[in-house]
Amino acid sequence: MISRRTLELATAVLTGSFGVSVVVSSLDNGIGWSSAGVDAGTFPFLTGIIVVLGSLYNLVRGVVPAATLASVPIAITSIELRRLVGLFVPAAIFVAAIPLAGMYVASALYVFAVLAIPRHQSVTRALAMAGATALALYLVFERMFQVSLPRGALASALGF
Repeated sequence: MISRRTLELATAVLTGSFGVSVVVSSLDNGIGWSSAGVDAGTFPFLTGIIVVLGSLYNLVRGVVPAATLASVPIAITSIELRRLVGLFVPAAIFVAAIPLAGMYVASALYVFAVLAIPRHQSVTRALAMAGATALALYLVFERMFQVSLPRGALASALGF
């Protein structure tokens, strides 16, 4: 069981870390004014500062005891945690598969796994949806926007 307070503190630390990384990376791009106008890192820097400040606010609210939702003893039960893992694990595998299989193949495998493995759809329908997803990604990004998505080591090995 995970308490609401623990969940809020973990979220505040996670979002704060993200904000700090945005601030640090925007410093590399330059913040402030140059002869061409506003430097490239100014907007991400300000956004990162806002995220860090919001995270600090949430961290303080999570630490200071109050009669709020933070004092609710259980936020996630074991059944809900299992459902959360059921969503997170396939997504993490999808992200890890992109450099190896490429965006199109990884997306097709992800859609197929999400639909067919828990038996939300038949295997035939899941295969059709997976193929349609890969085709739609290709048409939208490669053809319409002319932006290449990662093709992965598999495509490189096959000569694409």
